[in-house]
Amino acid sequence: MQQRKLEKTSYQMQQRDQSLYGKCVLATQSKNTQAASMYANECAELRKMAKVVLHSEMALETINLRLQTIRDFGEIAYAMKPVAHVVGVLKTQLQGVLPEVSMELAGVNESLEGMAIEVGEATDTSFDTNASSEQAQQILQEANTVAEQKMKERFPELPPIPAHEARM
Repeated sequence: MQQRKLEKTSYQMQQRDQSLYGKCVLATQSKNTQAASMYANECAELRKMAKVVLHSEMALETINLRLQTIRDFGEIAYAMKPVAHVVGVLKTQLQGVLPEVSMELAGVNESLEGMAIEVGEATDTSFDTNASSEQAQQILQEANTVAEQKMKERFPELPPIPAHEARM
């Protein structure tokens, strides 16, 4: 459900960026450097937020796949710890951008940590926190790589605005 919210937000940001980008191009063509600069700055800020949303979307997708694998093949106790860590990182990243999703992820994170503890107690399994942390970092790195690629696909480069003309 949270992944769908992120997808919807990402799509809305992409639509907004396309609109602002078009206005930036028109302002640049009509030599209105102040307006072009304003639109370009707004696009840049929107893209920063879109990058966080897209990164989170990719990480959640990776987590979904990991959880499906866990469900299908076992190893629950071992695999839950890095998944919970990644959800915690995403929750923190989304706090300022999408607080509603961040709060929902806090609940998901608590559930995952609780399940990891319960399963660990039931199977008397101990966690290697270093390996878990490495796996979490790998998940985040993979998600970041995919997010960077998708950012380049979805958001075109802004037109150059001459620096001496853009000053107010």
